[in-house]
Amino acid sequence: MAVRVELRPNESQKQMMKRFRKKVSRSGVLSTVRRKRWFVSKSELSRIQRKKAIRRRKRRMANKRRQKKQGIRAY
Repeated sequence: MAVRVELRPNESQKQMMKRFRKKVSRSGVLSTVRRKRWFVSKSELSRIQRKKAIRRRKRRMANKRRQKKQGIRAY
């Protein structure tokens, strides 16, 4: 997952760095590095995912209740 950027003709280094940052963010290299910084066991990972799903479900239900209260139909 190497990201490589070469200086184009008539391109400033500032523009090249901007292209590099965009490529890095789009490739997901930094998010992968941050995620793999520490070891997380499979059981811990599934527990974290379950908690996220519960939070997401609660947030959606609260949003639906809010919309229903305001008279907005939620699809």
